[in-house]
Amino acid sequence: MRDRMLSDLPEAAKQLVREMQQMNFGSIETLRIRGGMPVFGPETRVICEIKIGGKNGPRREAVMDEFKIKPEVDELFQSLAELGDGLVLALEVKFGLPFHLRVEKERVA
Repeated sequence: MRDRMLSDLPEAAKQLVREMQQMNFGSIETLRIRGGMPVFGPETRVICEIKIGGKNGPRREAVMDEFKIKPEVDELFQSLAELGDGLVLALEVKFGLPFHLRVEKERVA
């Protein structure tokens, strides 16, 4: 089995991966999930951490056209697929990778 690559992801998933790479450290809040895929909207907040005296800026992958998807990213998208429809309250990002995820599930009537 070959490694999953960026080009294997749907466009909505690529957008989330690129956002995480650009911020490097920070969080994404109030991100809608529909059918297991992220939907960026006006309510979505992207919060970047700036480390005083530290290395800041995007990951090197942020400018690459293709690269292997890390296991943490696969696990994130598996969690979103299991969620189906809902809301990411906060997705904490460290070193351009998902680190901690808080979600709100939509209630089924």
